[in-house]
Amino acid sequence: MARKSESKMNANEKKEAVPSLKDEMNTDDALQSAEASEETTQDPSKMLEQQLKDQEDKFLRLYADFENFRRRSLKEQQALVLSASKDLITVLLPVIDDFERARANNEKLEDPSALKEGFGLIHSKLMGILNTKGLKAMDAVDSDFNYELHEAIAKVPTEDQSKKGKVIDQVEKGYYLNDLVIRYAKVVVGE
Repeated sequence: MARKSESKMNANEKKEAVPSLKDEMNTDDALQSAEASEETTQDPSKMLEQQLKDQEDKFLRLYADFENFRRRSLKEQQALVLSASKDLITVLLPVIDDFERARANNEKLEDPSALKEGFGLIHSKLMGILNTKGLKAMDAVDSDFNYELHEAIAKVPTEDQSKKGKVIDQVEKGYYLNDLVIRYAKVVVGE
């Protein structure tokens, strides 16, 4: 029996003498937190300076990235505008060629009906090309005056009540480009 009590004491003493793994982890965490708190209490200005430097660095990098993005976007936009103009000019070159041929032939031409027909063909070709690019003429005559589509350059008194507030005459055509008004129709409105 004495041996049993000795072995129990030895086991208890051993438990007390050898700290458990859990106790060691708690001790390590406590030491680390104590060291961290000592650092913050000892030198908070250094920590703040380091945080400020980190934030300044992040800011400068972000600003540089933004400037690079802005420059790249501007270059891409300019390239897009230039290439769009190039495409339109390329498809209009045959119309210019037709006008030059018409001018050369007009000097020798004696029949005005052939001249009218030639210019009519060139006009049709030009309008066909522009229509494929999204240009559409506005029909304003006999429609209600709409300040979002029309620009009234004159008001004319009218006896006919049905013509009041309507477009009587169109001085200059208006145009849409892909359903967006790019030129307002200059019109005469009945009053």
